[in-house]
Amino acid sequence: MNNNQTVEKLKQMRLGAMADLHLLHIRENRTTDITADEYLALLTDHQWEDHKNRKIQRLLKQATFRGQAALAEVDYAQQRNLDKNMFLRLGCLDFIKRKENIIITGASGVGKSYLAQALGHQACMMEYRTIYANTARLLKRLKLSKADGTYLKELAKLLKADLLILDDFGLQAFDSHARESLMDIIDDRYNRSSTIILSQIPVSAWYDIIGEGTIADAILDRIVNSSHRIDLKGESLRKGALKNE
Repeated sequence: MNNNQTVEKLKQMRLGAMADLHLLHIRENRTTDITADEYLALLTDHQWEDHKNRKIQRLLKQATFRGQAALAEVDYAQQRNLDKNMFLRLGCLDFIKRKENIIITGASGVGKSYLAQALGHQACMMEYRTIYANTARLLKRLKLSKADGTYLKELAKLLKADLLILDDFGLQAFDSHARESLMDIIDDRYNRSSTIILSQIPVSAWYDIIGEGTIADAILDRIVNSSHRIDLKGESLRKGALKNE
């Protein structure tokens, strides 16, 4: 048996992890004390883990998170008004399976983005396709896509995401293009996939910010009624970080 040919064939079939492990075992003569079934299972498991890890890394890259965040690092200090049991339940990601949404509000710097990105990172680890985006920039990109004829393609990308995170919602006024695009996004994803919306502005003011009563009613009806709500309190975490420097 020509092991070099076997390794090359494995690589040509894009089974590189299996090929590398097989070559290592041959070179170090590790195959003598293991059955053929056990050896095949070992190689297969190694290739499977490599495939899974590569997929997770690809999902994390495609999500375009703004920074690192982890559920284990979330601060549940009492002044933050963050229910630990509730958030840990959200961390199990059942809300994605149920196609539910999350709304996180609070002043600038209280950690809204961190919470959402921690959930988003966990979603990628569980192999859910995730997109993190600044709301104004996303809507601006969609406006440009209408001009070059790629609007429906861009919407399709958003619909494919199991979890869409819209940060800084409502910081810029919604013109007619932004309202229509937001309506398309929310309507396409309604009861199909989950969205997390982060805003400094309380939900009670969203109607006036969106503008155009009929569209605002339709958007809010689809977002608010199917959402878990988190209203963060406390001082800006960024101020605390500056004090520690």
